[in-house]
Amino acid sequence: MHETPQALSVSQLNQRAKQTLEREVGEVWVEGELSNVSRPASGHIYFTLKDDRAQIRCALFRQRARFVAAPMRDGDQVKLRGRVSLFEPRGDYQLIADAVQAAGLGELLAAFERLKVQLESEGVFANARPLPFPPRKILILSSASGAAIRDVLAVLAARWPLADVTLIPVPVQGAEAAPAMISALGLLNRQARLDPDQDVVLITRGGGSLEDLWAFNNEHLARAIFHSRLPVMSAVGHEVDTTLADFAADMRAPTPSAAAERLVPDQQALKHQLSQLENRLRRAMQARLERDSQRLDTLRARLRHPGEQLNRQRQYVSALTQRLQRAMQQSVQQQQTRVTQLSKRLASQDMARLHRTEQERVSQLQRRLASTIQRALEVRQALLSSAARELNAVSPLAVLGRGYAIAQDEKGHVIRRAEDTEPGQKLSLRLGEGRLSVEVKRRYNKK
Repeated sequence: MHETPQALSVSQLNQRAKQTLEREVGEVWVEGELSNVSRPASGHIYFTLKDDRAQIRCALFRQRARFVAAPMRDGDQVKLRGRVSLFEPRGDYQLIADAVQAAGLGELLAAFERLKVQLESEGVFANARPLPFPPRKILILSSASGAAIRDVLAVLAARWPLADVTLIPVPVQGAEAAPAMISALGLLNRQARLDPDQDVVLITRGGGSLEDLWAFNNEHLARAIFHSRLPVMSAVGHEVDTTLADFAADMRAPTPSAAAERLVPDQQALKHQLSQLENRLRRAMQARLERDSQRLDTLRARLRHPGEQLNRQRQYVSALTQRLQRAMQQSVQQQQTRVTQLSKRLASQDMARLHRTEQERVSQLQRRLASTIQRALEVRQALLSSAARELNAVSPLAVLGRGYAIAQDEKGHVIRRAEDTEPGQKLSLRLGEGRLSVEVKRRYNKK
């Protein structure tokens, strides 16, 4: 009789299966499509990962879920890393995930970085033109039904109702999005009525995954933005999202709402500023009026009736007239007194006697002058004769007068030695009286 083999309990079987799966398979990377994503209050995430032929239950516990940036929505294609295990109470085969990322995200990011480096080296990201503020026209390239355009229009209406806004509806996701935006941007730039100094283009859409925003990483769209005649502001996705369109634009805003805030002033802030300026102006005017009123009171207190001023001037002129009359009378009296005194002195003088006295005095002076001149001439003549005698004593002409002569060559040089002459040379002899022209016939040298 055969013995019945010892049976395992269900718990033991599941435990062995779990240990075998965890030991033999271990940690793996698996790619598939998300479905049945559930987020209970515990913070864990439960979902199914499937492909076209199979599926597996998965769990992403709260401690690891907070590090996952992927949105985790039904239908998303993802790659996840985890451990194959088994939930013993139910015997469910499952995958315990600890990292999740969108499928193809690495390749997209690598392509994004390569294109970014290329365009930056070509200067496509060099635009930084100032945007008109506030702009005359705001031309918006965006989806007509998206949340982004609603946010932009709401902010513009609240901040600056005067803004002239034109929406150019374009797709903002998918293969046709980039060509549509390029075409619309080119059409706007060809319109002559649009002025780069007054108008601005806003390219915007709401947030999304990297795949959703990929149209804004199109190389041709970035170049079209760079070459745009009109200045461009880009506001794509949320603050953490960055696209090539953002780099190529003249200005980037982190969100569509932030773009609207940067494009136009805030009417409430302007009203508040105007109110403050109005109050300052009112206070300044009030202070000015008070100062002028005080000055007017001071001037009014100093002001006198013109009649009073004229009376004072009349009194002053009268006083001056009296002083002038007294001064003139006093001066006339003084002059009359002086004339009388001079008349008396003149009458007391004998004019004939005075004339004779002055004639005698002139005669004496003339005699003294003639005597003085004669004596001065005699002294000068004596001095001149003495100087002439002294000059004659040293004069070479006096020597010539005793029979000597001075010989000179044609250049006027004095000949002192016979050696200084040549036979046939012409000489000039200066005598005591007159000159002689001679020719050297023979030269006698001193022995």
